[in-house]
Amino acid sequence: MIVSRPAVRVAIAQFEDIIARGLRALIEDDPSLELIADGVEHARLAGVIRSEKPDVAIINFGSLASAAELRDLHRRFQATRLVVLANRPTVVESRQMLAFGATACLSKSSEARDVLHAIHLASRGLHVLPSAQDPPAAPQGPDVLTPREGEVMELLQSGKSNAEIAQELNVSIETVRSHARRIYRKLGVKTRRELLARR
Repeated sequence: MIVSRPAVRVAIAQFEDIIARGLRALIEDDPSLELIADGVEHARLAGVIRSEKPDVAIINFGSLASAAELRDLHRRFQATRLVVLANRPTVVESRQMLAFGATACLSKSSEARDVLHAIHLASRGLHVLPSAQDPPAAPQGPDVLTPREGEVMELLQSGKSNAEIAQELNVSIETVRSHARRIYRKLGVKTRRELLARR
């Protein structure tokens, strides 16, 4: 007796027109995939994931204000696998996306079959990185915070002092200051107050 799996439910965030059309066609042509939301504006993405409960959400890296947004989506919707498409991400950037909760990170120029494989593998919880042969390119979209910078950012946003953060993470105060400077630079803020306003 053959047991068929239910179709993988997919939501697509807003992308450039040609990419959006290609993603839509790929998903609609695959009988094992079901497109449940398409062209979702970034501001509505969390609400759509909450209401539609997709198995996989395809996210446009260029629409993220920071990589921390990805981490927040992952924490809020752990049952939904996040596939990030970026403009030629490096392997390092892709690994950082995985560290922030993405299940897969691919280049927008990936072959159609690779995108389909990524969706299917992601729906099973398997991680996917771009091919190691992809040439490195200049980063596109927001600067990516490292996992440690993400931890420091959360503690900063919770109102803890540098000394309290240093004690909690078992590092020096100067290390916390260094992380904070990099976080501010990457997020385009100048002060802790501006960082708090971005929550």
